Amino acid sequence: MAEFTPITTQAEFDAAIGERLKRERETLAKKYGDYDDLKTKVADYEKQIATLTQAAKDAAEKHAESDKELADLRAKVKGYETDSVKTRIAHETGLPYELAQRLSGDDEAAIRKDAEALAKLWGGAGASTDTPMKDTEPSAADNRRAGLKAVLDGLQE
Repeated sequence: MAEFTPITTQAEFDAAIGERLKRERETLAKKYGDYDDLKTKVADYEKQIATLTQAAKDAAEKHAESDKELADLRAKVKGYETDSVKTRIAHETGLPYELAQRLSGDDEAAIRKDAEALAKLWGGAGASTDTPMKDTEPSAADNRRAGLKAVLDGLQE
């Protein structure tokens, strides 16, 4: 075995470990040599993620607006259908069209029930709306005559 000689200067120390440091640097250079490439790829991926995230947010906002518009249109159509049903039922039950919007109910059966109840109060279909041929109410002159006749009848007794 070789005899140990102590290192006393920096130059001796550098010479002793220089080869080891060189090998270690080469090993690390091989191991982390593609670090810059990976760093560039990570930056590119982060840009893509940011772009796609923004695109997803924009699509979600557009989808939400479309859903809101669809809900508004469905509500509008339901209102039109309800008005149509009310008008049809009012016509069938003989109610004036002005009263059609006063009918209430969520479905056709409930609206029909309300229309029939209102038709009973209003007079509905089947109630006579013809004016009488002759005035059956006594006029003011007839009232005077009736009074005089009553006095005359009272005197004759």
